[in-house]
Amino acid sequence: MFHVTILAVGRLKEKYLTEAAGEYLKRLSAYARVEVVEVSDESFAESLSPLDLAKIKEREGERLLKRLRQGTFMIALDLRGKQFSSEEMAGILGRKALGGQGDLTFIIGGALGLSKNVLERADLRISFSRMTFPHQLMRVILLEQIYRWFKIYRKEPYHY
Repeated sequence: MFHVTILAVGRLKEKYLTEAAGEYLKRLSAYARVEVVEVSDESFAESLSPLDLAKIKEREGERLLKRLRQGTFMIALDLRGKQFSSEEMAGILGRKALGGQGDLTFIIGGALGLSKNVLERADLRISFSRMTFPHQLMRVILLEQIYRWFKIYRKEPYHY
């Protein structure tokens, strides 16, 4: 069975996002052991210098990397990452399963994104769009897509 971790900066604050994430976590339980691991985010003023903002991303990135399991296949959500269709991602999931690598970790950065160290550590960097989404909403979108990828991989109805 797959072990999927969503490693995210910050907590879901709005009830509707928590409920949506909970629904997809419940659905995913039939396909994988899924856990969400949250690390604290840094508060910051928008008037900080680029260097100070980079330091904030570095601190958040250090927290993320400390929670990363040895041997997991790490997928970073990155605006500059490669874009895949749902079918292509289901294929990646299938190849990981056939190769015996069922331990996947998806990394979602905070409001400032992911640090250079996290991006360099990633085995795969994916982008859902060239548009920017709030990181809290991105968690729900990611959970829905992982559910969709499992449905496609297992050739079950849902995707259409």
